[in-house]
Amino acid sequence: MQQMYTDTCGRMTYVELLAFFRGRRSAADQAELDAAVAAVDRELAANLELTTMFDQTRQAFVLENGQFAIHAETLRRLAPAAHAEAAALYAGIVEAELAMERRGPANSMADADRAIVETWEGDARHVQRRLRVAASTAPPSGWDRLRARLSVR
Repeated sequence: MQQMYTDTCGRMTYVELLAFFRGRRSAADQAELDAAVAAVDRELAANLELTTMFDQTRQAFVLENGQFAIHAETLRRLAPAAHAEAAALYAGIVEAELAMERRGPANSMADADRAIVETWEGDARHVQRRLRVAASTAPPSGWDRLRARLSVR
């Protein structure tokens, strides 16, 4: 099969080029995205479980962020919009952990700290849904990207 060079110094077959213009991921890219989404989804589910335990016990927990760090590049490359939302969520982990640790009299919690933790929980659930949708949705076709780029100028 004949191959043509791309601007990234890689090789692209005609079939891959056609898939690009139709808006399909290669099987390898889709498998990589599925694995990344599954890992981050499991991590977010564990973090949501920890925040649920916090709601019940008022004991602070350290939230996990390792899987996102491992798969961030894959998500950035294959699902940039979902990656941006997940990156913002993971950037807020420190603030949520600090809010869980602050205490008032009789182990009470300030309304502002409770709002921080509850907002983080809601955002985490939203990011989970966005990641799942990103994995199951085809990327924009090459024609759509070309039209969008030309309309910006």
